[in-house]
Amino acid sequence: MMRRILPHPVLSVAVILAWLLLNSDLSPGQVALGLVLGLAVPIFIRQWWPGQPKITNLPAFAAYCGVVLWDILVANIAVARIVLFWRAGDVRSAFVAVPLELTSPEAIAVLAGTITLTPGTISADLSACGRVLLVHALHAPDPAAVRDAIKRRYEARLMRIFT
Repeated sequence: MMRRILPHPVLSVAVILAWLLLNSDLSPGQVALGLVLGLAVPIFIRQWWPGQPKITNLPAFAAYCGVVLWDILVANIAVARIVLFWRAGDVRSAFVAVPLELTSPEAIAVLAGTITLTPGTISADLSACGRVLLVHALHAPDPAAVRDAIKRRYEARLMRIFT
């Protein structure tokens, strides 16, 4: 019975929190609307999201979040330096193909989201077979190093978290 009302409890909480943060208002009406959305959205999308991701290592997930936050901070500074101080000819952007060992769609989505959240990189495409992620890097004088960093810093950690 509880699974029918709350098919994805974490998503429900995330929707409620996102609603309240976006509105910057904790009035009873906004809280009530957030609760309604938090209950309704997961029920309506249940057919397209039949299972729940299995995070098997919570401490590793917390460490991953720390690594991502640190990388976002460092990348913000690096991109600001590129924008403010470099000449256009000095920037060497590139598309980088990252072969994936991840098989879980949720883990691949987290990886793609992480790459996109980090300034200077964006997940551009996922191959039809789901085994290669195409990433655009703002400055990649050595595309192989970018690929290796993504695999080492993000994918290896996600493999420990989702498998």
